[in-house]
Amino acid sequence: MTPEQRWTIEQIPDQTGRIFVVTGANSGLGLATTRALARRGGHVVLAVRDEEKGRQAVAEITAGQPDARLEVRRLDLADLDSVRAFADRLCTDHPRLDVLVNNAGVMAPPRSLSAQGHELQFACNHLGHFALSGLLLGPLAAGRDPRVVTVSSVNHRKARLDFDDLGGERRYSPMGSYNRSKLANAVFGRELHRRLTAAGSPVRSVLAHPGYTATNLQWGTPTGLWQLLLGRIGNPLLAQPPARGALPQLYAATEPSVAGGQFIGPDGPAELRGAPTRVRLSAAAENAETGRRLWEVSEQLTDVRFGFSAPV
Repeated sequence: MTPEQRWTIEQIPDQTGRIFVVTGANSGLGLATTRALARRGGHVVLAVRDEEKGRQAVAEITAGQPDARLEVRRLDLADLDSVRAFADRLCTDHPRLDVLVNNAGVMAPPRSLSAQGHELQFACNHLGHFALSGLLLGPLAAGRDPRVVTVSSVNHRKARLDFDDLGGERRYSPMGSYNRSKLANAVFGRELHRRLTAAGSPVRSVLAHPGYTATNLQWGTPTGLWQLLLGRIGNPLLAQPPARGALPQLYAATEPSVAGGQFIGPDGPAELRGAPTRVRLSAAAENAETGRRLWEVSEQLTDVRFGFSAPV
């Protein structure tokens, strides 16, 4: 893009009548995404683990946008039972959805396990979003210009998927596991694109990453050194505010020209900040065999099968 063409929040088309689901919508990138979509007329479901924090986010948005169409629903992505319960209720209340933004995540905790016994970052960042996307695919297929937007990271390029140790049982590092979960997001988004295309589905799978953005994801990192590097040092010097970091996923969710399978990120140096543009995926994320293997493992671990309209 030339400087004159750099995309801003003001270029989001009117979203009146469209229904969005944003995971992790109560803070950071999710809150910025929700605010922007509501401002353009979208109806946003805030999918949050803590409903009180979700209600606080709604109050913050409606203080400046009294006509915002928002609803709060509980979703714990690290608990597949919670994902199923959320999806069941949502499909009953909203038989048509337009966009799912797979935004929520955890970053670099000490090794711990999800409710179903999976490594927490892989469970929350990837498995929960995999299951949610599959369970909501029916309502999305009935939507207007429907999309699944999965938020990865520039860090996905630093990782590889070890299918013999996806849970880090033999070797675990907090940031290494985070990077692998972000690669899993990228692999999933591309493989979902392949399968949707093969099935002739109207749903588009698009990927995005925010660059380096100042959110509580870094401050929530319990490891002291990482919190120092990512929070106290990195944020003031390099990070952009959430309203800017959310632009790539907003572009992926609303820009009419976006094609399925594309990866949207900042256009600045090292993709750390800037306006949204198309960026490259790593070779590992593009690899179709890796996509097939991760898909099959994810089906087994979540017991979720996607209801595509035709065999793939």
